[in-house]
Amino acid sequence: MTDAALAHGGESRSAAGGRNPWLIAIVVSIATFMMVLDTSIANVALRNIAGSLAAGMDESTWVITTYLVANSVIIPISGWLADVIGRKRYYMLCVATFTGASLLCGLAPSLDMLILFRILQGLGGGGMAPSEQSILADTFPPEKRSQAFALYGIAVIVAPTVGPTIGGWLTDNFSWHWIFFINVPFGILSLALVQWLVVEPDVLKRERRERLKGGLKVDWVGFILVVLALGCLEVFLDEGQRNDWFSSSFITIFAVISAVSLLILIPWELTRRDPVVDMRLLFMRQFGTAFLVMTAVGAVLYSSTQLLPQLQQTAFDYTATLSGLSMMPGGIAMLMLMPVSGFASGFVQPKYLIMIGMSAVAVALWNMTSLAPDATFSFFAFARVFMMVGLPFLFIPISTAAYLGLPPQKTNQASALINVARNIGGSIGVSLTNTVIAQNAQLHQSNLIANTVQSSSRYQQTLRQVGDYFTAQGSPAVEAKAQAIGWVAQLIGRQATLLAYVDVFRYSAIATALLVPLALLLRSPKPSRPAK
Repeated sequence: MTDAALAHGGESRSAAGGRNPWLIAIVVSIATFMMVLDTSIANVALRNIAGSLAAGMDESTWVITTYLVANSVIIPISGWLADVIGRKRYYMLCVATFTGASLLCGLAPSLDMLILFRILQGLGGGGMAPSEQSILADTFPPEKRSQAFALYGIAVIVAPTVGPTIGGWLTDNFSWHWIFFINVPFGILSLALVQWLVVEPDVLKRERRERLKGGLKVDWVGFILVVLALGCLEVFLDEGQRNDWFSSSFITIFAVISAVSLLILIPWELTRRDPVVDMRLLFMRQFGTAFLVMTAVGAVLYSSTQLLPQLQQTAFDYTATLSGLSMMPGGIAMLMLMPVSGFASGFVQPKYLIMIGMSAVAVALWNMTSLAPDATFSFFAFARVFMMVGLPFLFIPISTAAYLGLPPQKTNQASALINVARNIGGSIGVSLTNTVIAQNAQLHQSNLIANTVQSSSRYQQTLRQVGDYFTAQGSPAVEAKAQAIGWVAQLIGRQATLLAYVDVFRYSAIATALLVPLALLLRSPKPSRPAK
């Protein structure tokens, strides 16, 4: 037996078609790397995009928000679309849409056009990951899925790590247009290889014909509810901090629409015979637990990936390229540990590997609370390595455990929901960390300013020393004093920001540690029977 379907005692659902399944794993990972890379690479170039297209920074953030909204809307219905359109056909359609939209983004003459093309790009990119994971789950038997997901995980987790570096280098040395143009050759290569090597199994073709025999029945209500629930949630999370959360009627309206739509969506989908999103999976102990843990992993992965470059560029004056380089060792460490995690998954139960991974991430986050104003490049590089060590022991076991006990026909829906978990977790993590940073920075600044009173001898001594420095540089005495006061104010702002980041690392470490026991809810896999 060479594929997952035969392991279940049914017809082959493998996409390999007699070829080496590892070749298929490599092929589907190419588009994944391209898509995940693009998600992280655009953040670095926002300032350049805003300047080039004569837009403000607040306006340019919609380049990110609209992509995430389109992504979050299409991911949960990707399983249904793959079943209706055909998995291979739908996957190629997604890759082609993403590639074409990337070219259009690079050629966009205005911010409005760029945002429009980013929506199109998000719709194409959102459907890729669920299809790829479904292909892997069906092509590899349960005992080999962990190794397959290890290879796939290299693309999913390493891409956000190298994204800021590549994005910073392209932006600094060429222009922001190239962060989109770089996707085109990868997309064309992926399309050619998928068309040549990936097979649509006969059993999937038959299931599709049976589904469409009585005509296509579309759960339009469910589709609209998914769009409103997740689309509005993404806008709420991504724009909330910039608009002061519920103080803004704009944000409040999106929050209410999202909450009401979600409350209606769950019972509606549970009562449909052919739901656009199979919510029943979330109420299965194994899959529901995997969904929750993947949400937590998404929060840690995406928030930390955005947090460190943001910290370095605001509090340590790093360039985009330098901050990206500081994250590179973490990516290399993860690249080396992915195969180790895949190998270990064959001997150690997923729930124990997840507990080990979560514990390692919690310790690494706590280590970041030792962050000091004079932190060096090596401190950030080693801290990132430490943080990345635990992630391979999370992503692979969770992906493997999520499919245990699921009927083969549910693979597409399960893949879609697992990706929803990672995306929602990432959005929640980024939103929460940015909110804590903004609020705690103000709190720390108020406390520090309270100590800079005229009666403080230490404050007066600092002013004299700094004033003497500016006087030595040629400034008149009165101007030197004003410069000294400005320098102290700037120093207070930096220290307040630094303390706010330390708070975030502390809270994240505690939250991650509290989630460790959650993995015990996962069932242990049954030993597979040898093939006859």
